[in-house]
Amino acid sequence: MGRGLMKLPGIRPVLALASALVLLQAMTIIMQAKWLAQAITALFEGSSVTEQYPVLLLFLAAFAARYALSFWLQLVTSRYAERTGTDLRRQMVEQWFRLGPRYAKTEGTGHLVTLAREGTAQYKTYLELFIPRMLGIGFTPIVILLYVFKLDLMSGVILMLTLPILIVFMILIGLAAQRKIDGQFRSYKALANHFVDTLRGLETLKTLGQSKTHEGSILRVSQRYRKATMSTLRMAFLSSFALDFFTMLSVASVAVGLGLRLTEGHMLLGPALTVLILAPEYFLPVRMLGADYHATLDGKEAGAAINQVIERGKAAEQKQKEAYANVVAHADMAEDGTGYASLSLGKRKAATSTIRVVLNDKMAAGHLAPDSASVSTTPELVSSSSSVFSWNESSRLALTDVQVRHDDEGPYSLKDVTFQITGLGKIGVIGASGAGKSTLIDVLAGFQLPTSGQVLANGQPVTQDMLESWRRQTAAIPQHPYIFSGSLADNVRFYMLEASDAEVAKAISAAGLTKLLSSLSGGLYEPIGAGGRQLSGGQEQRVALARALLSKRNILLLDEPTAHLDVETEYELKQTMLPLFEGKLVFLATHRLHWMPHMDRIIVMDGGTVAETGTHQELLARQGVYYQMIQAQMEAI
Repeated sequence: MGRGLMKLPGIRPVLALASALVLLQAMTIIMQAKWLAQAITALFEGSSVTEQYPVLLLFLAAFAARYALSFWLQLVTSRYAERTGTDLRRQMVEQWFRLGPRYAKTEGTGHLVTLAREGTAQYKTYLELFIPRMLGIGFTPIVILLYVFKLDLMSGVILMLTLPILIVFMILIGLAAQRKIDGQFRSYKALANHFVDTLRGLETLKTLGQSKTHEGSILRVSQRYRKATMSTLRMAFLSSFALDFFTMLSVASVAVGLGLRLTEGHMLLGPALTVLILAPEYFLPVRMLGADYHATLDGKEAGAAINQVIERGKAAEQKQKEAYANVVAHADMAEDGTGYASLSLGKRKAATSTIRVVLNDKMAAGHLAPDSASVSTTPELVSSSSSVFSWNESSRLALTDVQVRHDDEGPYSLKDVTFQITGLGKIGVIGASGAGKSTLIDVLAGFQLPTSGQVLANGQPVTQDMLESWRRQTAAIPQHPYIFSGSLADNVRFYMLEASDAEVAKAISAAGLTKLLSSLSGGLYEPIGAGGRQLSGGQEQRVALARALLSKRNILLLDEPTAHLDVETEYELKQTMLPLFEGKLVFLATHRLHWMPHMDRIIVMDGGTVAETGTHQELLARQGVYYQMIQAQMEAI
């Protein structure tokens, strides 16, 4: 039985009911064999068929009861499998969104989508078949064996000795099949990702004249998956044949022993016939498990992959909670003066930074007098039961010693990032490739939970409970916006499905898409994206901008929105975007320095840390990292 099966919610009552049904089914099998053997023996001894009607009716009743119990068992496990599969898909999608687009990019969108759709269906099949098969092999042979021992000791010994041999044989086959199915699953994952990537880049391949060349790549990936699948099927067929062969040998051994003792007069026909009828039933659960084992391996692998996504999301959330608990504990020690001096310098900085932010919020709210914020005292942390807030001109956002590490043994993508933002304005995040700009945007969007440190909004940690409220106020414009296969209006309505056509048209106009709209024969409802009108990079960015404008959200997060555009298109888009940033909090991560003079504040990233912050003029006067970047790029500012 799978190690994670007992951890599934609601599995114990289902197993209890299923076990009772399997035991009852085993009893009906024995009664069915007993009454059938009794009727045949009586007929063999010269009794008429009419005299055996009561016995035959009992046999038919046992037969009907057996398959009624089987139907009930299948119904119980099917409903549980359906419920569990649906819940698992929901949890997976929730954790997928929690882990954010960076995780989706690492794992492959095609793999995750396939896992959410086909993977959950395969896992339902696994539960639906595996639960009754495992319970069947656990109870039915034991009940039948005990009854056979009562009828004939020698037959019972033969059955008892042969079943373990079959089980050991199944284990060996299972280990070999596991290696095959692992290879098939890896090939399936690669094929799913390759398929999605090919669909996305099909137009580009056609434009560049490389579509024919790409056929070879598709063929190679498909051939790898075909070979892995055929190898798995070959193993399944051979194992099924071997299992049936050894089962027939075991039943034949029992039959030969019974026949010899019957001819010698050492055994009666009735018990011998009953044992002979029960012998195939004794091995049937093992055979059914062996037959279904290969059919359920895909589902087992898919379930393990789904649970891996869920556990990874929960682990990231738990790390964030532990980090916050550490900061609170340090603040408590600092408040009562015990243990604060014993903290490391980094931890003292983290606690002090958090306390300072909370102090400022308390004083702004009138809860503390300005003179109470002395250096020697540390006030109590602000706590609030409310997880809903609205960003406005007086709101505050603070990052305190935020660190992000994607792998436990890997390097830090962000290290000791600390800054504070108040109210509305345009914040430029500048730095070379790999400086940590995208990771910082992911943290601000809630897609990436910090490994340590805190993100505070209005003095409250942005915990998982607050993320939903935070995300309702943010709109993200990535470097490569996704254009869905649908109408222009559907794409712009991404954040606000209830928006009217007039509101959509206004957002399109504000984003500078009036010329595109007028060129579409279907207007707002002209299909775009896959299967529709193909857009240029600049037009895709404007669609993403129209989405953000229509959402009327106060916070915009832009991650290299113009990195792949030519200079003329970028400057044209820049003239459209800058006026629309007014009255919002905008984080613009880019390595294009010509945006920076238009920013209200600049955060310079270098090696995953905040090298310096300030306005354009302040940073030029400081002649630090920002000044050196300008000199290196020879920007005419």
